[in-house]
Amino acid sequence: MQTTTNINIGLVGFGVVGKGLYDVLQRTPALQATVKKICIKHLNKKRILDNSIFTHHFYDLLKDDTINVIVELIDDAEVAYQIVKASLQKGKAVVSANKKMIAAHFKELMELQKTHNVAFLYEASCCAGIPVIRNLEEYYDNDLLSQIRGIINGSTNFILTKITEEGLSFKEALQLAQAAGFAESDPTLDIEGHDAANKLTILAPHAFGTIINTQNILYTGITSIKKQDALYANEKGCTIKLVAHAKKISHTELAVLILPQLVKKEDDLYNVKNEFNALETESFFADKHFFKGKGAGAYPTAAAVLSDISALRYGYKYEYKKMKITTQLNVGNNYFVQVIVSADDVTKIKESSFLKIEEWHSENNYVRIRGTISALHLKENEWWKKEGVSLLLNVKAFDVAASKKIKQGEFNNNLLNVTNTN
Repeated sequence: MQTTTNINIGLVGFGVVGKGLYDVLQRTPALQATVKKICIKHLNKKRILDNSIFTHHFYDLLKDDTINVIVELIDDAEVAYQIVKASLQKGKAVVSANKKMIAAHFKELMELQKTHNVAFLYEASCCAGIPVIRNLEEYYDNDLLSQIRGIINGSTNFILTKITEEGLSFKEALQLAQAAGFAESDPTLDIEGHDAANKLTILAPHAFGTIINTQNILYTGITSIKKQDALYANEKGCTIKLVAHAKKISHTELAVLILPQLVKKEDDLYNVKNEFNALETESFFADKHFFKGKGAGAYPTAAAVLSDISALRYGYKYEYKKMKITTQLNVGNNYFVQVIVSADDVTKIKESSFLKIEEWHSENNYVRIRGTISALHLKENEWWKKEGVSLLLNVKAFDVAASKKIKQGEFNNNLLNVTNTN
């Protein structure tokens, strides 16, 4: 899409975010962006706008040559993919917030932009109102990043805040999140970590110049977090956050993981509460930067969509600069992490999986082990994801010394420095 003054939008989806965007556009007339047609699933549903603006057929938007921007804001990832692909092939610029769809088809969608010389922008797909993607793409285009870490799912952060600060059970906190509109009636994508994995998949090419697959990410959600975990965190002067990490561990490898983690009060992530998101970047020249903002809600997400629409006025497109100047990194698991594993039955914990155990605590039917374990072992085994078992990354997540000294796979029968607090 070339530089243009007037933007005529074909909007797909008129749910919470779609309505929020329409409202925001009415309040920003200087943008000269008009919603010409809205494609919806249920045409007979009563709405506040005149029925003439709605259509049930996406083709009505595609064949209208006056519409130069398609804004896709629906939940169905497969339908969204078909819409975005057809729009790019037609030469229309596209703005989307569908992280699941983008993560699943990233490479193909990137190539379609190049083939058809058209923009595909998706700032709203990650961290809602926080402008992270364009900052990663533009500000750090030459200052290569060594790490990004943060809280990138508002629903899980809201739930964890209620568990750790108000003493709610997981079920109670989830119900509260659903009542507040921060979690869906089927919250699986959020609470099991899939949403955060999709977002980290999208952020990686802009941060490190490498395309990754969600299947290669070591991740889990928060469904296993118990009140005992919250009490343990409080005893240590910490809280629990679902933290996403992408960290260069060598010139060719990238560690990518999303796990619940103990976070100290001195950490900027400690005070990121409820539905807020945050991202910390670390680079060679700029050192550390910290971004914080609402990660959920109609207006924060609509604001990110609006920013992309505005950028189209001057012909902005992602250039994926880092892919041109850096060697592609592989997602690797040749490193060790410091963890706290607890269970309601000692037989559920595989002691031989640890390189070393530094603390062992047992009481009644509850056991907790603090130690170092291989990321490769966690990736290839599921015992730590079973019911009754929870795993937390320690404050210092990466065990650099172990990663350097111990060869991949050599972590059996090395139980060192055990402190029994039985």
